[in-house]
Amino acid sequence: MQRFVQLALDFLAGPDPARAPMPAPSPPAPSLPPVSAPPAEPLHAVFQPGTWHHPRANRLLRLGHCDVAYEFKRGKRRTIGLSVGADGLTVSAPRWTPLGEVEALLQAKSAWVLEKLQKAQARAGELARARTVWADGAEFHYLGQRVLLQLDPAHGFASVGAELCAGDDGAPARLRLGLPKTASEAQIRDAAQAWLMRQAQPLFVQRLDHFAPLLGVRYTRLRLSSAGTRWGSASADGTIRLNWRLIHLSPDMLDYVVVHELSHLRHMDHSPQFWDVVASVMPDHAQRRKALQQAAVPLGE
Repeated sequence: MQRFVQLALDFLAGPDPARAPMPAPSPPAPSLPPVSAPPAEPLHAVFQPGTWHHPRANRLLRLGHCDVAYEFKRGKRRTIGLSVGADGLTVSAPRWTPLGEVEALLQAKSAWVLEKLQKAQARAGELARARTVWADGAEFHYLGQRVLLQLDPAHGFASVGAELCAGDDGAPARLRLGLPKTASEAQIRDAAQAWLMRQAQPLFVQRLDHFAPLLGVRYTRLRLSSAGTRWGSASADGTIRLNWRLIHLSPDMLDYVVVHELSHLRHMDHSPQFWDVVASVMPDHAQRRKALQQAAVPLGE
């Protein structure tokens, strides 16, 4: 009876807002068949294909997912040659080789070509970052060590045009140039490079004189080179040419180039016999050569 009375009172009083009835549960959603995720799009479908364009390009070919505009040359040669450099891809072919055969070779070598182009681009970026902006306070390397440029309008030093001063407490050395603070980049560059060349000539002669007797050769003269693509060369008449920019590199790399070129006075090729001559005085020549190839010194600067 008491439970019946309580129910009647609850009915007359209406619903208690603090005890609102729970909503009825929603009916379960109908089950849908599982949908598999779409396959990931390949990168070449998301990004625009790369384009490699040689400044003297006269042919265009699609290799993989890249458009490669390359320089095509015909000449007196017996095989097709592929060369990848800072400018891009160059293809040289005999005059009689059909163009279809050239392009078939490029397709077969596409992975190699694209890898070399990517490495050449990365190398160009390294060299661009290593380029010296010739100004007061600029930094460059001299025999592998950091040197700071300092313009000294008073030029109160005895040597001609410039003087190298040792740094204090581990600080880099300073090259003081007798130029006004208003000097242009070209003036600063020319003065600094003239000093570097003056250091290069006697040092290179000293290293040649050191290694020539060890290799059993005699060179006739040294010429400084400004070549944009090579560190040195040797001629049959005994002339050795060394790029003056070797003065930027460590003595180990400089000595490698000296030994390499002197060894050509024994063998004018890169035969096993040539490398035996190099190794006779420099057993670690392979490591030095690799370091030289990785050196970030803009040859054409």
